[in-house]
Amino acid sequence: MNRLAAVVLCGVILIGASTMARADQPGPDWMPIEQVNAKVLQSGYSQVTKLEADDGRWEGEGIKKGRRMDFRADPKTGVIVSEKLDD
Repeated sequence: MNRLAAVVLCGVILIGASTMARADQPGPDWMPIEQVNAKVLQSGYSQVTKLEADDGRWEGEGIKKGRRMDFRADPKTGVIVSEKLDD
């Protein structure tokens, strides 16, 4: 690989890494994490053990009816859009 190709490849990798890091941050129009947490608790969860921005939505884990669950919530409304038993 010549020097120019190596420099270009390093630049692409660095840009890709910085884009991925930003992708896991709440957007400016997202509901704040505290409000999402409250919405999740109002929807039947007794505890939220994890809540983070991931792949353009809020993702989390919690306890619902005594069972560990994974859930995804709409980033703007905080409404749970999917949930499943935690494996």
